[in-house]
Amino acid sequence: MANDTRTRILETTALLLRQRGYHGTSLNDILSASGAPRGSLYFHFPGGKDQLVIEVTRDSVDKVTQRLGEALTAERNPAVAVHHIYQAVGHMLEENQFTLGCPIAPVVLDSPTDVPELAELCRSAFEQWIGLLQQAFVRAGVPERRAHALALLVESSLEGLMVIARATRDRAPLRAVADEVAALIEGAVLAGEVRQRADAAV
Repeated sequence: MANDTRTRILETTALLLRQRGYHGTSLNDILSASGAPRGSLYFHFPGGKDQLVIEVTRDSVDKVTQRLGEALTAERNPAVAVHHIYQAVGHMLEENQFTLGCPIAPVVLDSPTDVPELAELCRSAFEQWIGLLQQAFVRAGVPERRAHALALLVESSLEGLMVIARATRDRAPLRAVADEVAALIEGAVLAGEVRQRADAAV
């Protein structure tokens, strides 16, 4: 039963953070939505709100990192993998009726600089995700500098498109950009292959 209460508190906090951000989510909100007594919250999370938010955010980051890594290794062609990622994000938005986007974006936008561990967690999350994309592009023969720029493009467009899709309640922008970005990545991969063949011929 204790584990059920802890899980309920974590799940409720994760949902509220994605809806309201760090400053918009109070302990009273968490207690009210989870139905957990205040004593249980402090029993499981003696560090209070900050400990709870850090744990929830770390778990959310780990889940996204795992899914992203799996998507990028499931396809040999990173252009196809990235297109699938845009599709998956679109499905996610439709499933939650365009009420939830990136799990850490609301926290970042709240700029919780008074909680250094949380700020560092968000910074490192984007670093990990961009790094995974960059590594996939490099494996396909794209030069590192361009691979990094493409990874930034993919990550930043996904973050922005989630906001646009939520505002318009339409995943069409994700579909349109997915095609363009995939074509750009495909071109970078082909250029890398041409360069590699030319180098091998020398």
